[in-house]
Amino acid sequence: MRREWLLPLGAALLAALLADVLGRAAGWGALGPGDGRTRRVALTFDDGPSERTPALLAVLARQGAPATFFITAPAAARWPDHLRALREAGHGLEAHGRWHTHALRLPPWREWAQVRWHPRAAEPGPHLYRPPYGGHSPFTRLLARLARRQVALWDVEGRDWTPASAADLAARTLARVRPGSVLLLHDGPAVTPELLEALLPGLRERGLTPVLLRDLPPHRIGWREGLRRVGTSYGG
Repeated sequence: MRREWLLPLGAALLAALLADVLGRAAGWGALGPGDGRTRRVALTFDDGPSERTPALLAVLARQGAPATFFITAPAAARWPDHLRALREAGHGLEAHGRWHTHALRLPPWREWAQVRWHPRAAEPGPHLYRPPYGGHSPFTRLLARLARRQVALWDVEGRDWTPASAADLAARTLARVRPGSVLLLHDGPAVTPELLEALLPGLRERGLTPVLLRDLPPHRIGWREGLRRVGTSYGG
């Protein structure tokens, strides 16, 4: 009886592990960095809008930089004026989920609702979806395809959720950024506006121009790039 119970459990755990490695870490088939021969990069912010959105908007406006915000449904409902301000400022609005919940914690029918929600659902596409935490279940890519959503990942993390100072975070981020990079920041941490203030001049000193994610444009992650991503994904 115990063996009969362990076999399906082991298969489920293996499927979850493969979904994380292939979907999030390797990112095969998702949208990732753009052409490295360009001098463009894309700034992206997850989790907003938040109480920090006006400060981020002020920095972006002062430095003349566009960004793409991956919005959650609860935050959009809580901060409708901030969402409107993002739209009016010309920044990109994409989906970060109906709930900020890892895909492996959602049954398939709830993940379907998670993937389908989009702040611009009634507008022409393409419509991008960034799973919370980048997390994938065995169903994420299939559900995204059925919902006509394109999964969009990143290659450089600002790590603004750590206790490091803005100056340290900016230096670490600039050391990793490359032409075509997609930078992941967050709309919410107190350090992020200061980090952004330091990051933007550093990008321009390197001859890199921030653009909307759709204008990068992002490329689909192939198998060679995916293999390289796996090593860095679990490297901290």
